[in-house]
Amino acid sequence: MEEKKEKKIISADSGEAVGKKVKPAAADTEAPQEKKVKQSAPVGNAKGLRIGAVILWLVAIAFEVLAVLILVGKINLPFMSSRAQLIVMLVLDLVCVIIGSQLWKKANHIDPVSEKNKLKFWLWNNMGLIVCAFAFIPFIILVLTNKNADKKTKVVATVVAVIALLIGGLFSFDWNPVSAEQKQEAVNTITENVFWSPFGHVYHTDPDCQALNRSDTLTTGSVEQAIAANRTRLCQFCAKRDNITNLATDEGE
Repeated sequence: MEEKKEKKIISADSGEAVGKKVKPAAADTEAPQEKKVKQSAPVGNAKGLRIGAVILWLVAIAFEVLAVLILVGKINLPFMSSRAQLIVMLVLDLVCVIIGSQLWKKANHIDPVSEKNKLKFWLWNNMGLIVCAFAFIPFIILVLTNKNADKKTKVVATVVAVIALLIGGLFSFDWNPVSAEQKQEAVNTITENVFWSPFGHVYHTDPDCQALNRSDTLTTGSVEQAIAANRTRLCQFCAKRDNITNLATDEGE
């Protein structure tokens, strides 16, 4: 009988085998590709990220103000039509809103707020969504109530602003928030390094988890690093394997 082959996880830096060795189910199965495991980046500074987010949001509001001034005729660039100017300002507004929101969400995963106050928890985690509303809704109202702008300009400006509002809101909303209590519970429960894939949404305690079979590259780090990388929940298979019942998992999704 042909000797069973083993799957090894190889460190991306040293080339040394780490983790477990797992035998394939069938003896005649081809040897799986070796997985590379890289170390996670440092957690980062939440305060610095929040300052960067606020600066970008202020710039976004400034672009909205410029768009308003263009709409009412206070600013008129000779080398560009007014409609083109409005589109450029709104696009720049959107870019600043989205980047600022990503920084804010990253900061909240590094230094999350308590969920004891539900309203504060929601508002703090979705500050980007609130800013997005301020960055576009006032402009939309002014466009619709402006009687001096021509009809085509109003239509173009309104459509672009509404689309920007929807896109900005989609990217600014925190779909995967974590609380200070949840993070502390995870840190207290799992003391060893965890693993996650480049496009996954959870972290794993077992690098050979069945949910990672299609991942050739893994990242490893502490639970804090995993949460900072937006992997705020534990894999349901790893939770069952390790009999962990006190942490949020992806079960039911």
